[in-house]
Amino acid sequence: MKKIVAVCYRIYWVLSAQFGIDLRQFGRSVRGLPRYIRDYFRFRSGYKGRLEIVPCLHDWYEEGGSTKTEYFWQDLLVARKIFDARPDRHVDIGSRVDGFVAHVASFREIEIFDVRPIDMRIPGITITQADLMKPIEGKEEYCDSISCLHALEHFGLGRYNDPIHPKGFECAIKSIAALLKTDGVLYLSVPLGTPRVEFNAQHIFDPRTIVNIAADNKLEMTALTVIKDGNRIEELTLVGKSLDRLANQRYALGIFEFNKTLRKNMAGI
Repeated sequence: MKKIVAVCYRIYWVLSAQFGIDLRQFGRSVRGLPRYIRDYFRFRSGYKGRLEIVPCLHDWYEEGGSTKTEYFWQDLLVARKIFDARPDRHVDIGSRVDGFVAHVASFREIEIFDVRPIDMRIPGITITQADLMKPIEGKEEYCDSISCLHALEHFGLGRYNDPIHPKGFECAIKSIAALLKTDGVLYLSVPLGTPRVEFNAQHIFDPRTIVNIAADNKLEMTALTVIKDGNRIEELTLVGKSLDRLANQRYALGIFEFNKTLRKNMAGI
């Protein structure tokens, strides 16, 4: 049954996100049509001015904003951590400008590196187009705080005009670690679960893979927050059994915190 649900969800995602055919929204719009017609004639009977037809048929069934998604909670939680930490210089790698980056820019300056072009000039945000699968020359030990949220899993899959590179995420972790000063903090979120590539959408990582590659680049894991089912938040103990369980489930979002140390860590998890 779970496999059938997963297949149906995947079909729905492809139709809605890639082809613009959202059957759920279509159903809600059809459901809302009688109410729209009824309300139109009620309003028309008491209004004598110019009236144009612009139906909004499914908003009756929506909440006042989406608070049940992992993006909402990820952006909120990490932005609050950066607010509390007050780093000297914070850099973001590839996170959503219209989500997390905007959160942080509301209370401090932030610099972003992204392989995608961003032409708009935005107050409080410095933008550099860069491919993090390559070292950023002249930026060694550049900052004391870095975020990379729901971005690393896309590196090397060509989805955002980045070069095809099956191990692109490993190269990116190395480049990100080089940007970070000793004792600096990296906030990294990626999908976790049974390891696989969903081409060309994303990697799903075994959490031990991320921890071990980070350790090879002098990054020590200090905390791990997991978001399941969109809005169920868990703080995990940093032990092997917790990571084993994550590696054997279908999907969760992991938010790692790493500190850069002087020496390479032998994680061996």
